[in-house]
Amino acid sequence: MQNQPIKRLKARKNDLIKLWSAKLSDIGSSDGATEEGESRELVALFIAAITDKNISDPNDSALDEVKELLEGISISRGKRGFSPRENAQYILAFKDVMLKVLAEEISDPKELYEVNVNISNIVDNLTIMTFESYMKGREEIISRQTDEISEISTPVIRVWDGVVALPIIGTLDSSRTQVVMENLLQQIVDSGSSIAILDISGVPAVDSLVAQHLIKTVSATRLMGAECIISGIRPEIAQTVVHLGIDLTGIITKATLASALKTAFNMLQLEVVSKRKTL
Repeated sequence: MQNQPIKRLKARKNDLIKLWSAKLSDIGSSDGATEEGESRELVALFIAAITDKNISDPNDSALDEVKELLEGISISRGKRGFSPRENAQYILAFKDVMLKVLAEEISDPKELYEVNVNISNIVDNLTIMTFESYMKGREEIISRQTDEISEISTPVIRVWDGVVALPIIGTLDSSRTQVVMENLLQQIVDSGSSIAILDISGVPAVDSLVAQHLIKTVSATRLMGAECIISGIRPEIAQTVVHLGIDLTGIITKATLASALKTAFNMLQLEVVSKRKTL
């Protein structure tokens, strides 16, 4: 049989929901209907799961559903813009209203103290979990945004029949180089291009690692039967390449994208002439 304090807590479930909603509103950690629905579900699960047997064990399996729901709520709140502090306030406000209700129901100080300690242990454990869940949710968002930014910042452009260009903006690392190569090689296949221009005007600095990534990209392009031209070689980049002893022998390099495009036209035996009006 459940002990009397837990029975009383369960009997006042609706009061808990009202008090919790009011407290969340007071501390500015609520966003209306969505919050109310989540809170009702969490209270219902918590009240159903808590017993006199597991009240002293915050890791009891009966609380697994509560933890699973709270994890989802924490991730959802993170995506809705709540901070880690507000996430913690959300569950700690629930603890405060439970302790308030128990104080109204229990007159024996010793019994009240024991119940408060047990409830606090359970909810504090859940609070720690909200931080972990929040960070997990934020990491997922950051990872997705990183992938999206990587895709956006490595667009392969078909500039002419047989010629594609890939302007690289930012620093090249191993993971980004993989994306660059995949996008470039796929576009070469899709367009049937025989020349690819890698423009590094937007790369802030070239070190030995960046150079190795560029060389790998050029090698992969050549394996696809296409020639590769690297443009955007600024004076400072040229000096760095020489100073580091990086060997770019056999790779066509140009100072500007326009110069690289002109070279590509020559390789394709094309000539672009201005159209003059006939008088």
